[in-house]
Amino acid sequence: QVQFVESGGGLVQPGGSLRLSCAASGFTFSIYAMMWYRQAPGKERERVATIASNGGSANYAESVKGRFTISRDNSENMVYLQMNSLKPGDTAVYYCTHLARSWGQGTQVTVSS
Repeated sequence: QVQFVESGGGLVQPGGSLRLSCAASGFTFSIYAMMWYRQAPGKERERVATIASNGGSANYAESVKGRFTISRDNSENMVYLQMNSLKPGDTAVYYCTHLARSWGQGTQVTVSS
C-alpha cells in the first residue's frame, strides 16, 4: 500500500531554512513525478513543487520560486524540499505525494519570530 512519511519540519525564524524529507513506499517510485503540497490553517491544500521522475526537471509555485528546491534520490525512494528565506506565509503542514490521492501525516512548518 502506498505510504508517505514526511519529516524535518519545525519552528524557524523568518529568513531561516529547513530541509524536509519524505520516505515513499508501496509503488515504483522511480517512474513517478513527485510533488510537495502544503496546507495552511483555513486554506486549501496547494502544490508547492514538482520534480520529474528522473529528477531532470522541476517546477515551483510562484510564491516559493527562488527560495525552495525540490530534489529526489531514486535509490532510496526519498524526496526532499530545501526551504530557504522562509516567511511567515510559509507556515503550513507540508505533504509529499505522487498522484495527489494518497497522503501521509505531513510535517508542520512554523515560521515565526
